[in-house]
Amino acid sequence: MADFVHPENLEKSDLESNKNVADVTTIDVDHANAEELAKTRAIQQQNGLIRSMRHAEEWLDAKMGIELQGIDRIPEEEKQPPPLINIFLLWWSLNVHVGVVPLGLLGPQFGLTLGQSVGASFLGICLGALCTAYTGTLGPKLGLRAIATSRYSFGWWGAKLCSVLNVIVGGGFAVVNFVVVGQILSAVSDYTMSITVGIVIIAIISYIISVFGFQLIHSFEKYSWIGTFILLCVLIGQAAPNIDPNAPGFDTGLGYAGSFLSILAVNFSNASGWCSIASDYYCNYPAKTPAWKIFCLSWFGVVIPTTFSVVIGAAIGVPVFLSEYGPYADAYNDHSLGGLIYEIYHPVGWSKFCLVMLTFSVLGNNIAINYSSGLSLQLLGYYFHAVPRFIWSLLVAIVIAVLAIAGQQHLETIVSNFVSLLGYWTVSFTIILLIEDKFFRRHEGYVLTAWNQPQSLPPGIAAVFALLCGYLCGGVPGMSQTWYIGPIALMFGPYGGDVGIYMSAAITLLVYPIARTVEKKYSGR
Repeated sequence: MADFVHPENLEKSDLESNKNVADVTTIDVDHANAEELAKTRAIQQQNGLIRSMRHAEEWLDAKMGIELQGIDRIPEEEKQPPPLINIFLLWWSLNVHVGVVPLGLLGPQFGLTLGQSVGASFLGICLGALCTAYTGTLGPKLGLRAIATSRYSFGWWGAKLCSVLNVIVGGGFAVVNFVVVGQILSAVSDYTMSITVGIVIIAIISYIISVFGFQLIHSFEKYSWIGTFILLCVLIGQAAPNIDPNAPGFDTGLGYAGSFLSILAVNFSNASGWCSIASDYYCNYPAKTPAWKIFCLSWFGVVIPTTFSVVIGAAIGVPVFLSEYGPYADAYNDHSLGGLIYEIYHPVGWSKFCLVMLTFSVLGNNIAINYSSGLSLQLLGYYFHAVPRFIWSLLVAIVIAVLAIAGQQHLETIVSNFVSLLGYWTVSFTIILLIEDKFFRRHEGYVLTAWNQPQSLPPGIAAVFALLCGYLCGGVPGMSQTWYIGPIALMFGPYGGDVGIYMSAAITLLVYPIARTVEKKYSGR
C-alpha cells in the first residue's frame, strides 16, 4: 500500500513519472471506502431498527433529495466543489447573528471600557481564527471530514474522544443561540410566550434544514447573513444616541489585566471553536486548491464577521453596565438580551418585526452544528456509522433544546464559562494536527487508505497524552471561571484572569513532539 503525498508537494516532473502510483492510490482509496461501506451495510441488514432507519433515509432522499453522504472519504473524481468564495461567505452566516452578540456584552460587564472591550475581543478573535483557518486546509488535501483527519494523529480510538468533544463544543454554541432566540420571541409576544416555546421552534427549523446536507448548507450560508447584517447595523444606529464611547470602566491594575485576559480567552475560544468542523465544508474542494487560499479565506471569513457582531454587543453593553442608561439597563436586567434588543429598536411595531427576523439569524450557525455533530457521532465506530446522519442530528437537536430550556435563565454564565472552556481543547487539537502535518508527515505524507483501518493508524497515545497534559496541566491551573479559579489565574486580580489557553498551547507544543517521536519509534506508525 503506497504512501500518498499531496500533489502540491511534488514537482511537475514527479507527477508525470508517477502516474501509475497515483492510479494505484485511487484504486486503494476506492477499495477502502468500499470496505467501510460493506461493514456498515452488513450492520444495517442485521439490525431491524437500523435497517428501518436506512430505508427511511433512502425514502427521504427519493422524495426530497437529502444528503446520504456520511463520513466516507470523498475521492478526487467524486468531489463537487462549490465556488471558492463560499469559504469566505460561509463564516458570515455562522458569525453574523444574535447568538454572537452576548460575547461582546461581556467586556463592559467585566468592567472594561468600550475601547478595551473591542481590543481584547479583536485580539482573541484574530488568534482563535488561526486555529480554524489552519485545520480547514486539511479538508481538500485529504478529502475527509474534520474529525476523520484527526485519526492520523489521535488514532482510531483517540479520535473518538475528539468526536465527543466536538459534539460538546457545537452543543454549547447552540445552547446560547437557542436561549437568545427564545428570549427574542418572548419579547415579541410582550412576554406572554415562554422562552421555552421559542427554543423548541428554532430547534425544529434548524434540524429540518440541516438534514439536506452539504450542498444546501453551502447555498443557504452564502446569502442568509445579508438580512441580519442590515438589521444589526440598524440596531447599533438606533442605540448610538445612548452610547457613551468614553464611559469609564470600573477595573484597574490587576483587576483590569484579569478582565482583559478573560475577554480575550472567551473570544479566542469562540473563533477557534470551528477548528474541529471546518474541514466538513471544505472536503469537496480539489486537493490541488492552494492551501494559502483556503487559509486566508477562512481567517478573514471568521475574523471580519465575528468582530462585527462582537463590537455591536460591546457597544450596546456600555449603556447597560457602564453609563447605566435606565431604559436599557432595566430591559436587560428584567428580560436579558431579548428585552434589551426589543427596547433599542423603535417604534414598537418595527421592533417586533426586527426581532422576528433576527430569530432566523441563528439558523446558519445551528444548521452547521447539527450537520457536523451528526458526522462526528458517526465516527465513533461502525455501528454509529450504520445509523443515518439525520438520526444523530435529530438526537443532538433534542439534547441541545433540553439543555437550553434548563439553562434559559443563566445565559451570561453559559457564555462566560462554557465558551472559554472550549479554548483549552481547540488550541491543543490544532497544535497536534499542525505538528503531525508539518513535521512528522512532511516527507512521508498520508496513506489515504488508512483513515478507516485501525491497524494502519497511529496508536494515538501521544496525541491523547499531549491533549490531556495541555488541559490538566495548563488549562486547569490557568482557568478563571465563576465556579473555579486556578492558582495561576488568581495572580491576575481578585476574580482572576484566564490564561489557561496559552498554558495549554505551550504544554501541548512541548509534550506532543516528544511523545509522538517515542510512539513512532516503538509502534512504527
